[in-house]
Amino acid sequence: MEGLNQHHPYVPKDLDLPGFVPGFLSQSTILAVYGLSSLLVVSLVWFLSGRLPKLQKIDRLLMCWWLFTGLTHMVLEGYFAFSPEFYKEKTAHYLAEVWKEYSKGDSRYAARESGVVAVEGITAVLEGPASLLAVYAIATKKSYSYILQVVISLGQLYGTAVYFITSYLEGDNFAASMYYYYAYYIVANSFWVIIPTLIVVRCWRKICAAFPIQEKRKTKTR
Repeated sequence: MEGLNQHHPYVPKDLDLPGFVPGFLSQSTILAVYGLSSLLVVSLVWFLSGRLPKLQKIDRLLMCWWLFTGLTHMVLEGYFAFSPEFYKEKTAHYLAEVWKEYSKGDSRYAARESGVVAVEGITAVLEGPASLLAVYAIATKKSYSYILQVVISLGQLYGTAVYFITSYLEGDNFAASMYYYYAYYIVANSFWVIIPTLIVVRCWRKICAAFPIQEKRKTKTR
């Protein structure tokens, strides 16, 4: 019966997911596809950025990161934000499979918790395209590159903080097991804490270092 709770692997067990369809792909298949596609994207950016003149390795790495995270935001998180019934998908649709699997680490995704949907939606619509713009800004050495990277990184840190804090306030009991809790909820999200923090620190130093140079130029022209 459509309104009755369906069998699912999520916590709490009485979570009502009418029409739930179990996943078709194994965890290893899902991770392999994500890993290989990410590696392909990063490798392509690394190769192409090597052809750009006077671009430091750190900038090339940042281009890889921004394209990777931008596509992750737009494709994966965008699909989640605008596919409220992904758990009903009756085919091995890869993006639906990703979220069926990830929900084992945080069932708020399967439950379509409003806070999670809002954060993911904003991330997909704003931070995704902005990340791609950061790739362009670094490649072309735009003056707004550092400021843009700071803004996006702070947005990522804010979204991640809201994500963790709301879970804590709601009891932090949304994982099917400790394995999924640490593998998906903690480790997978830690990249969007560590890397944006490092980027903010680097860009802040670059911006601060630019001001004395600019002041010296102004005094010379007077």
